[in-house]
Amino acid sequence: MKIILKETIDSLGLAGAEVDVAKGYARNYLLPQNKALLATPENRKRMEQEKAKFAIQTAKERASAEEMAKRIEDIKITIPAKVSEEDRLYGSVQVRDIIDALETQGIEIEKKMVLLAEPIKQLGTYRVPIRIYSEIEPEISVEVVPE
Repeated sequence: MKIILKETIDSLGLAGAEVDVAKGYARNYLLPQNKALLATPENRKRMEQEKAKFAIQTAKERASAEEMAKRIEDIKITIPAKVSEEDRLYGSVQVRDIIDALETQGIEIEKKMVLLAEPIKQLGTYRVPIRIYSEIEPEISVEVVPE
């Protein structure tokens, strides 16, 4: 089903883009949430008129994302964890632990923004990318130390 996005959705595209999605996704989520319009000739015409507004909005989003990326990229967080005598973690460091550590430094991000491939299970220093915007992914330094 062809739709026109009214706002930027990471998995689909930028605001104003015409994309093809599953019928159920469009009918049950995108259209009721007012995040998209059906791709009819009259809706295409209306979106063409609003394209300048979308361009300005996208530029503002990108500028604020780049500013936030500059703030984030030099951050080093330390997460204390319980370890055994062999310096192995009893649990693991999850995305939630990273988000909590960032919140103590005054940076609030969403869970889906942290690109941690798998939980951290050993002591050490790791580089974890944070997706701020579609192509803006600064890395933070996460150090896991014994508690």
